[in-house]
Amino acid sequence: MDVVLLIFVLLLIARTGVQLWLDKLNRAEVRRHADGIPEAFAGVMDAETYDKAVRYTQDKSRLGSWETLYDAVVLAVVVLSGLLPWLWQAFTGVVGLGIWGQSVSLIAIMLLLSIPSLPWEYFYQFRLEERYGFNQSKPALWISDKMKGLVLGLAIGCPLLALILWLVELTPLWWVWAFVALFAFQLVMLVLAPLVIMPLFNKFTDLPEGDLRSRLMALADRTGFAAKTIQIMDGSKRSRHSNAFFTGFGSFRRIVLFDTLVEQLEAEQLEAVLAHEIGHYRCGHIPKRLIWAAASLFAMFAVLGWLLGQPWFVEAFGFAYAEGVLGPTLLMVGLLSGLVTFWFNPLSNQMSRKHEYEADAFARNAMENRPGPLIGALRALTSKNLSNLTPHPLYSAFYYSHPTLMERERALQNA
Repeated sequence: MDVVLLIFVLLLIARTGVQLWLDKLNRAEVRRHADGIPEAFAGVMDAETYDKAVRYTQDKSRLGSWETLYDAVVLAVVVLSGLLPWLWQAFTGVVGLGIWGQSVSLIAIMLLLSIPSLPWEYFYQFRLEERYGFNQSKPALWISDKMKGLVLGLAIGCPLLALILWLVELTPLWWVWAFVALFAFQLVMLVLAPLVIMPLFNKFTDLPEGDLRSRLMALADRTGFAAKTIQIMDGSKRSRHSNAFFTGFGSFRRIVLFDTLVEQLEAEQLEAVLAHEIGHYRCGHIPKRLIWAAASLFAMFAVLGWLLGQPWFVEAFGFAYAEGVLGPTLLMVGLLSGLVTFWFNPLSNQMSRKHEYEADAFARNAMENRPGPLIGALRALTSKNLSNLTPHPLYSAFYYSHPTLMERERALQNA
């Protein structure tokens, strides 16, 4: 077996094995506490809700393990069977190897490769989430979302890929300019997405005048967060899960609350949640995350720039090497990058958790140095979302971008 293919197989086995092992560890940890709610969490949820949360965690984990194994088999078959070179030759044979021909071929192949995951997405939404009372969507809405995503993918993806391929023909330092162009596009989308794209999927309405709006706007004023408006998003038409976030920059900045969040929390708890979100802004987390994203994107393009001149890379996967033809390299890096980036999850999660602790501390201070409102909100959301109260530490390190409830409470109370 070619060395490149051997490395691929070893990385795939290693990642899949660790993912399944982590799932097993987490299920065992949950079972260890399944007989009754731990004393430390007695005030978070009642015994019936805790039992339901345990079953939800176990069912979701088992489904995730089967999906992990399925995805690994699909990826192995796709990469080792020669399907990808055949698809590339078939599409480019029709549309050509020009800039737009490669763009269309790449988009078409990636869309085809996404089809095997659709049954899992459907089962998760309409079986697992339905069983535990979270699903609010309908098959027609699910299909509509997929079709809108397809159109957006074509409308945005093709021109971006064409731009990158044009830069390859223009300059040897194409990967530097491609990084600049793509990162600039991402910054623009931070402003445009909530104004243009998100309304295609959800309805946004201004929070009505009243005590809640006055309370939240007063919080924004005293914490130095000048928001254009506070909006409610109809997240309940798809799920009972809840969230809050802010979008945009400067005069485009707006606060968004899921309607489910407004239903589930008291006014003071909502204020604390909003203070947490503002904390991310006031603590400088947004530029820090953008710098991290820029560094990751730059590294990816640097690797692409190097691999484009290495015939052995694409030839190992059955492609005929052609100088300056970026398509096969882009395709393989896109498919295989997860085998490497998975191992960096604990590092990125550690940074994210540090930011969550800092935002929690900001929220506590914004609420007159009282941790109670935020702790109450976190407990309510944990209960409503049937969150796992007892994840295994290793599983948490790989998959949790936020600290656990116990960790956040301890930090808030001991500050």
